[in-house]
Amino acid sequence: MELCARRDVPVEQTWDLSLIFAEEKQMWEELDKTKAAVGRLVEAYAGQLKTAEKIVGCLNDLEAIKQSIDRIWSYSGLAVETDYTDTKLRETDEKISDEITHMQKDLSFVDSEILLAPESELKAAVEIAKGCRVYLQDLIRKKAHMLSPETEKALAALGRSLEVPYDVYNTMKLADISFDPFTVSGKEYPLGYSLYEDDYELEADTEVRRAAFRAFYDTLKKYKNTTATAYNACVTQEKTMSELRGFSDVFEYLLFEQKVTREMYERQIDLITQRLAPHMQRYARLLQKLHKLDKMTFADLKIAVDPAYDPKVTIEESHKYVREALSILGEDYRQMVDRAYSERWIDFARNVGKSTGGFCSSLYRQNSFILLNWNDRMADVFTVAHELGHAGQSMYGDRAQSLYDTDPSMYLVEAPSTMNELLLSHYLTRTSADKRFRRWVLSSLISNTYYHNFVTHLREAWYQREVYRIVDQGGSVNVDILSELFRKNLESFWGDAVEIPEGAELTWMRQPHYYMGLYSYTYSAGLTLATQAMLRIEKEGEGAVKDWKNFLSAGGTLDPAGLAKLAGVDITTDAPLKGTIDYIGSLIDEICRLSEEIDGISA
Repeated sequence: MELCARRDVPVEQTWDLSLIFAEEKQMWEELDKTKAAVGRLVEAYAGQLKTAEKIVGCLNDLEAIKQSIDRIWSYSGLAVETDYTDTKLRETDEKISDEITHMQKDLSFVDSEILLAPESELKAAVEIAKGCRVYLQDLIRKKAHMLSPETEKALAALGRSLEVPYDVYNTMKLADISFDPFTVSGKEYPLGYSLYEDDYELEADTEVRRAAFRAFYDTLKKYKNTTATAYNACVTQEKTMSELRGFSDVFEYLLFEQKVTREMYERQIDLITQRLAPHMQRYARLLQKLHKLDKMTFADLKIAVDPAYDPKVTIEESHKYVREALSILGEDYRQMVDRAYSERWIDFARNVGKSTGGFCSSLYRQNSFILLNWNDRMADVFTVAHELGHAGQSMYGDRAQSLYDTDPSMYLVEAPSTMNELLLSHYLTRTSADKRFRRWVLSSLISNTYYHNFVTHLREAWYQREVYRIVDQGGSVNVDILSELFRKNLESFWGDAVEIPEGAELTWMRQPHYYMGLYSYTYSAGLTLATQAMLRIEKEGEGAVKDWKNFLSAGGTLDPAGLAKLAGVDITTDAPLKGTIDYIGSLIDEICRLSEEIDGISA
């Protein structure tokens, strides 16, 4: 169970970054070519962006530069994500980041000068533009919040420095923090971030699980002040930027890019907090009875309903599960899944210094790269399906759109990924009529998909909103404030169904999402759309699948409401969210009913 060094990981469990550059030398050569291209673009267009033709020509030329920058940044950045203890990888990534920051500073004139062009030329540019039309429209929308060209250039030059809070957090978490082993009944157990999150939180042995919880949070406690300082620097920086750019508050500033209303943001947090809590409390009580626990604690919430029925899954078996589950989306999607495995898009390995959790990073009209920590559990299969959802959206969006128009609003960025988790669950339920198997699949859906997106990330969102409220009033946050907020957060949601032990309030230290603006709440927003679209697919079949592919192909060409409409869902009302919460409740009702039939135990 102890993690090995990166050099000892089997190569077939790692991703193949040679799909970007065959060797590091080519990355540096590409960097030199890109810097030269930036120089030529500056020479050709700086001070010249006064006509529609010049504006569109500049953006068209800039697209190729953006593609090169993404390739370079991905090559160095993805390498360091696999091993933050490797100083050479970190030094390379820092060097690349510095070089890219310099290029972005030189290119900062583009947006600023475009917005100084006459209104008539801006309108004409939108009319004649093809791939950059939506980009131009969005830029015009930002006009009221743009600063002088000199100030924008200075902010671009400071880009690397503005990322320091997140860099400090990641370095602390993945390179500096050291966990001592813990002992249970005379046996010593190794401990680490991924070991705790991917293994011990799911451990069926209550004594081991709770001892791991205690040891994990006791170690986090040693780093709480550094982490709180980094987070306070991040949120106060965002507040400052909101003021500089003339937004009414930090919420308006952070929601602006997402193209959603404050009402949509607040609704997601408040409705789930109010209406989902009773369902999840019932689920927690069922877990307590099934496992015959003396009490239900925060350390016990990730355990399986039926741990004896949680089969081990190999990487090879996961390929079959995911391939078959997602085949409903068509042959091209199935081929993408096969390529992800055969061409080594996925880094499955578990090693010291590797990032925790999972993510997907895609290169325009190329392949994607997926990171996770494989632990031989069905939960890992759900993670692979989830991240392939992001890859699938990139595949469809890249085919149909220019580089400028591929990225949807963050509000719905998790819809394609969570849709794949739902499709995997529903595929599994069709493979057997056995009641125990069905309960296992449904409980996996609750404990993985819905718990992760509607509970874990939603509680993060509630806490994050409280932090921004403090900062918006001119205050700052420290470790005591953050811990008090998170304890209140957990206690109000779980009520008397779950005991929140000492240390659980430090859960705010575990997520990098807080350094990414208002991101956490979007997991539930995306899953709301995915749930409603999945129910349509179940009921209507191919027509609903076609609508879903249209949604994927649209990229970022519409706002969230427009994109959701393509999938046949109206997110301008609270009906989809209420319907999704009711659906979660119906799944828990069925799990409880099956548990009574199988074990004679009811919640």
